[in-house]
Amino acid sequence: MMSGGLNTQVSPTASQASELIRSGQARSEAVLEALLTPGSAAVSERLEDAMRYSVLGGGKRLRPVLLYAVGRALGCDEEAADRAALDAAAAALELVHAYSLVHDDLPAMDDDDLRRGRPTVHRAFDEATAILAGDALLTLSFEVMATTGHVRTPALVRTLAEASGRRGMVAGQALDLEAVGQFREVEALSRMHAYKTGALIRAAVRLGGLVAVDEQDSRLAALERYASAIGLAFQIQDDILDVTGDTATLGKTAGADAARDKPTYPSLLGLEGAQERAGQLLQEALDALAPLGEAAEPLAVLARYMIERDH
Repeated sequence: MMSGGLNTQVSPTASQASELIRSGQARSEAVLEALLTPGSAAVSERLEDAMRYSVLGGGKRLRPVLLYAVGRALGCDEEAADRAALDAAAAALELVHAYSLVHDDLPAMDDDDLRRGRPTVHRAFDEATAILAGDALLTLSFEVMATTGHVRTPALVRTLAEASGRRGMVAGQALDLEAVGQFREVEALSRMHAYKTGALIRAAVRLGGLVAVDEQDSRLAALERYASAIGLAFQIQDDILDVTGDTATLGKTAGADAARDKPTYPSLLGLEGAQERAGQLLQEALDALAPLGEAAEPLAVLARYMIERDH
């Protein structure tokens, strides 16, 4: 390893990854709890209950964890304004992610009964309430982002909007639905997941970066390459776990993709081929971090976590 550079050879311990994740989870949970605390201003208690159920029912909080790690790697998170902006962006990302899961689980989409080890929102409440809860979470995310007061708020809002909509996550879900029952090339599958899963992961990394530096900073391009690699690696590991995992550990129905005849990396590359591809993406992510030096070590830890996790 070069002096002052990032060590890409030494594998982080499980405790390093666990501590990073616990810290980011706790911080984002506190922000989300405060945002969704029932109050006298609630118009519909049932809607509020469904929103809380969907957001505060567990989850890895990977996107906030990444966002906070990027902020620290770029030297922010000390000023009150930066901390507030990071917290707002972290919460907004999780609100968008939660809304997407609520809607993806609906009968018209994936028709899932289990999410994070308990009934999906449309099963716990009803289908109409689930749709409205998703709508409310999405709009709340932009309310949170728009009121940060940070100097780069317009860029932060634009980043979240682009990642969430017709050129991001929603486009990926549309491609996913179109792919059911069809044989797809690996390139097409990768393109779909670059939108469906990768868009919000890239947004998490970019948002953390934008709180710290302006849009012309060259380190943002390196972080974009890192985010693209880990976003795809994360999805490949999800596909692998759908084959090798069990429902109790995953918190969702194992084997669901195969049952729906959805194309996955193991189905196109084989299990070993999918694992090999995930390893290649890990190395791409680590290589992309070189311009950030040793400050990026926590991001390397998280990259390795992507393909070592069991749920």
